[in-house]
Amino acid sequence: MKAALVWDPSFTSYRFRSDHPFNPKRLELTATLIEAMGLLDGDRFRMVSPRIATDEELLRVHSAEYLAAVQRLGQRDADVRGASRWGLGTEDNPIFPRMHEATAMVVGGTMTAAEMVMSGEVDRAFAIAGGLHHAHRERASGFCIYSDLGAAIAWIRERYDARVLYIDYDAHHGDGVQGLFYTDPMVLTFSIHESGRYLFPGTGFPDELGEGDGYGYSFNLPVEPHTEDDSWISNYRDLLTELADAFRPEVIVLQSGCDAHVLDPLTHLRCTTRIYEETTRITCEVADAHCGGRMIVTGGGGYAVWRVVPRAWTLVWAALTEQEVSREVPHDWLERWQGESPCLLPTRLRDEPGSYPSVPRRAEVEATNRRALEVLRRTGLPILRGWSLGF
Repeated sequence: MKAALVWDPSFTSYRFRSDHPFNPKRLELTATLIEAMGLLDGDRFRMVSPRIATDEELLRVHSAEYLAAVQRLGQRDADVRGASRWGLGTEDNPIFPRMHEATAMVVGGTMTAAEMVMSGEVDRAFAIAGGLHHAHRERASGFCIYSDLGAAIAWIRERYDARVLYIDYDAHHGDGVQGLFYTDPMVLTFSIHESGRYLFPGTGFPDELGEGDGYGYSFNLPVEPHTEDDSWISNYRDLLTELADAFRPEVIVLQSGCDAHVLDPLTHLRCTTRIYEETTRITCEVADAHCGGRMIVTGGGGYAVWRVVPRAWTLVWAALTEQEVSREVPHDWLERWQGESPCLLPTRLRDEPGSYPSVPRRAEVEATNRRALEVLRRTGLPILRGWSLGF
């Protein structure tokens, strides 16, 4: 097992404004916690620097007009009239200096991860700044300007002609990536997320199954507000195993947003750090069974910047690299960051069982989630199983 953590301080230049919830400080906190936990040995598990994505890589998933608009609007004293046409200059996606360069570096980080995995240099790579899953071909959305995930998947398809299983367990539906590959039967997208009835972007329902040749290759499992660990993990394991058996992927691309946590301020779920460890392990088992362990992993959402994100993504990295981790957050790391943190930092890496009480509707929530899973089994899975015989 060899793995790479793609990180560089330049990632923190992807910053909209000081009070914006998409705070790149979480990336620095994560990288330093992984180091402090002793999870980088310099040989098998190492940190690597990204590169900036080329225009050619971006144009695989974005139009030339959109790319030019992002480049122009990020210049000093740019005329921002008409920016909203591109989803820019909004509350979610404010314009900021050198916007193109900052976002192209995020894309380059995910491209670096993809290149290392597909070349066989490493088995798994984690690009923590990536996961911009709401970006569309000609529109920024939901804090996302360019689609790093789309660029990496499009490159894999072009260079290796490989079947790609894209998995997204961010609390928000991965609508951007789904849209980019909605007609492609060689890219199966699977998103588990809080139902769009309650949460942005208002999509990701079981009847979104793809179009044209891609019909039957898009799967969405919306879960109810207040969903907890057991329901999330059980439904994820059951559906992912069936999808992978039918699709037989050659590589997995995983978006590991950590905003399903009970402390996240932008969602309504009640999961703990347990899901990030266990969900990643389940995905690794599927990767080992179907594609030689090959996984390209990114970050994503996560807005409890200090108390959740560093711990969740450290557990993701530990699960990816099959390393044991101690229960305690290192004292040196706490000492380094506590003075800057607006809240008391947790001293345990994992949430303790029972840390967050269940809600009275637990049984009802679990039953509703199970019904959503059964709907997908009755509709999407028969299509996928039938068409998979043609591979």
